[in-house]
Amino acid sequence: MYQFEYVRASSVQEASQKAQQGGQYLAGGQTLLASMKQRLAQPETLLDLGSLAELQGIREEGSALVIGAMTRHQDVETDALVKARIPALAALAAGIGDKQVRAMGTLGGSLANNDPAACYPCAVLGLGATVNTDQRIIPADEYFQGMYTTALEPGELIVSVGFPVPQQAAYAKFRQPASRFALVGVFVAKTAGGVRVAITGAGNGVFRHEGLENALNADFSPDVVANVQIDADDLSADLHASAAYRAQLIKVQAQRAVAMALGQEV
Repeated sequence: MYQFEYVRASSVQEASQKAQQGGQYLAGGQTLLASMKQRLAQPETLLDLGSLAELQGIREEGSALVIGAMTRHQDVETDALVKARIPALAALAAGIGDKQVRAMGTLGGSLANNDPAACYPCAVLGLGATVNTDQRIIPADEYFQGMYTTALEPGELIVSVGFPVPQQAAYAKFRQPASRFALVGVFVAKTAGGVRVAITGAGNGVFRHEGLENALNADFSPDVVANVQIDADDLSADLHASAAYRAQLIKVQAQRAVAMALGQEV
């Protein structure tokens, strides 16, 4: 490591002020600390958000669940309200990394980082959630802007995320065995406004698939997925999987997600 100033923020206002002066927010540290060790990130000031109670917790507001940005993955996984209202979100959290990662990693940290194979962005986009910051409310469709890129302005802090409660939803993930990130993950949600399908691990960041959404709006069943064309041209290819393989995986995971949302065995 190298020398840096460590500040344990006592309020959102203090954290925001110091961030405007060049400080770097520290949430769960699952990505940032590893990046610092490798000198991929070298912030002069770390702003630890861990003691800010106003950034933690899960509550119901109208027809939505609001989850604080500093809420740990394991808390989303085990929370009775999440399990009752959006069980797909609890199941998604349970499949992130391992126990150590889930004990430290946070919802806000995952969304601020926006790894192209992360799980939470898929749920946020799939459910049409809102990312609530200390400055504004950002719809999911506007928040994600590509690999490790979001609509956040410098120093802007995620405070919470509002998840609309869907009629039916499920997340199906094909893991990369070493990292446990998604080689392909598909979140399917049937909402009052129609079906939303979000995909992670397959492209330059999380994205929605119009073809799958149109097909499932017409017939919400696993069978219709087989007739949807998945274009491999815009998908990722690496040592783990070709673009064509990922295209096929999207179909398979989409079928599994729909079946799970319908309560069918997969």
